[in-house]
Amino acid sequence: MANRTDPLARSVHGTNPQNLIEKIVRSKIYQTTYWKGECFGLTAETLVDKAMELDHTGGTHGGNRRPTPFLCLALKMLQIQPDKDIVVEFIKNEDYKYVRVLGAFYLRLTGTIADVYQYLEPLYNDYRKIRQKLNDGKFTLTHVDEFIDELLTKDYCCDTALPRIQKRWVLEASGTLEPRRSALEDDFEEEEEDKEEGEPMDVDEPNTREKEHHRGRSPAKDRDRDRERDRDRKHERHHRDRDHDRDRDYDRDHGRGRDRDRDRGRERDRERDRDRDRHRIRDDDYSRDRDRERDGRERERRDRDRGRHRSRSRSRDRRDRDREDGEHRRRRGRGSGSPRGPAEDDGPREDPKKRKEKKEKKGGGNGPDPNDPEIIAMNKLRASMGMGPLK
Repeated sequence: MANRTDPLARSVHGTNPQNLIEKIVRSKIYQTTYWKGECFGLTAETLVDKAMELDHTGGTHGGNRRPTPFLCLALKMLQIQPDKDIVVEFIKNEDYKYVRVLGAFYLRLTGTIADVYQYLEPLYNDYRKIRQKLNDGKFTLTHVDEFIDELLTKDYCCDTALPRIQKRWVLEASGTLEPRRSALEDDFEEEEEDKEEGEPMDVDEPNTREKEHHRGRSPAKDRDRDRERDRDRKHERHHRDRDHDRDRDYDRDHGRGRDRDRDRGRERDRERDRDRDRHRIRDDDYSRDRDRERDGRERERRDRDRGRHRSRSRSRDRRDRDREDGEHRRRRGRGSGSPRGPAEDDGPREDPKKRKEKKEKKGGGNGPDPNDPEIIAMNKLRASMGMGPLK
C-alpha cells in the first residue's frame, strides 16, 4: 500500500504518474531506508518540511546506483499528486532554493507545455548556487538557472527521462506563447537612451572645432595642401602601377616556367613510353628467337628418331633376307647333290684350299663383292650403328 499511487490521482501523459520514473530507478527508491523511514505517510502539507531539509540535488550515485533524497521526494510528489497551487508555491519560494528546484522538476514532469514555459522561464533570473551529486558520488557546484536550462533544453535530467516538449518558437508562431521578454531589456533600454542623449553633444563639439579651424585657414595654405595631396596621390598611383606591372611580369614569367616544366614533363613521358616500347619489342624478338630455336631442336630430334627407325627397319629386313638366302642355298645344295660314281669315289679327292682357290680364279663363290655399292652403303650404316661390316 505504501508504494501505490493515490487512487484520486489523475493520469499524466496517459499513464500512471509514478511511471514517469523508470522502473529500475523506482524499485531502487522503494528499497532505500530514506523512502521507508522518511517518506512514509507524507502528505502535501508535510512534504514541504522534508523538502526544506534538502541540501543537494541529483539522481542516482555509487556502484549500486542509490537514489538521492531529492529523487525520492520527487517520486513521492508523483505518488500523492499535490495540487497545482502547491507546486506553484514551491516554485515561487525564494527562501529555500532546493524547494524551488524540486517544484520545477515536478512541474516539468507533469505540467503542460504552456505551464512549463510560463513558470520555469522566470527562474532564469535565479543565480544562486546549488550542490549536485554526480554519478560517482562526488559533489559539484551549479546554479539554479543552469538547472532550469537543463530542464527546458535537455531530454534527460537526474537519471529521469523528461517528457518531450515543443520548441518555444513553434509555440510563438502558433500564438500559444508571447515572445519572451528578458529581465535585462530594461537595463539595455536605459543604456540606449543615455547613448542617444549623449550623442548630439559629442557630435556638435567636433563640428564647432572644425568650423573654427576652417575659419582660421588661409587660401595659400589650402592651395599648398591641395598640391601636396595631389602629389601624394600621383606618387601612390605610380607605385601602384609599378607594383601591378611587376606582378604581371612575375605572373608571365611564372606562367612560362610552368609551361616549360609541363613541356619537360611531357618529353619525359614520351621518352619513358619509347623505352617501354623498345624493351617490349626486344622481349618479343628474344621470345620469338627462343621459340624458333626450340622448334628447330624438336624438328632435328624428330628427324633423327625417324632416321634411326628407318635404319633399324632396313637392317632388320636385310638380316631377314640374308637369313632366307642362306637357308635357300643350304636346301638347294642338299637337294641337288647327285650320287658319286665309282670313278669319283675311287679317285683321289682334291684339297679344300685348292678347290677354294680355283673357285676364286673362276669368279665363282658365294662371298659378297666388296666393291658392290649396296654392300658399301650397308657397311656405312652398320658402322654408324656400331656394328661390324658384312662378311
